[in-house]
Amino acid sequence: MSSIESRLAELNVTLPDAPAPAANYVPFVQVGNLVHISGQISQTSAGLIKGKLGADVTIEAGAEAAKACAISLLAQLKKACGGDLSRVVRAVKLTGFVNSTADFTDQPKVINGASDFLVAALGDAGRHARSAVSAASLPFGVAVEIEGIFEIN
Repeated sequence: MSSIESRLAELNVTLPDAPAPAANYVPFVQVGNLVHISGQISQTSAGLIKGKLGADVTIEAGAEAAKACAISLLAQLKKACGGDLSRVVRAVKLTGFVNSTADFTDQPKVINGASDFLVAALGDAGRHARSAVSAASLPFGVAVEIEGIFEIN
């Protein structure tokens, strides 16, 4: 068991199967040692996490939605690594999109849910560059969508 898998077990997180793309794109592309992972929407085994921050979703619930996106990112990363998370070198960059009202300004607090989870799961290798932006809407009405770039060996 890799150190990442050990940390995930300590966090009581089991990675789901990597979600299939919902349209005409691939879930990830590897270029050299970088894996670019397509946007992962907020969902769990219970279904989609929907809503709009600043209207019907709290910052705390938004952060949990972002964490769900990060779990899906790691599931895609595991698939990209042929199931071997020990190949992960580091998280490089996250771009987080928050379905929010025009006056909502706490997008970074929402995306912290993903960032905090990646640091917990990957240790210092989980520290990354990041953008957190507002979106007027997101696919299927989800609360959060996050894409990521990771370095592997």
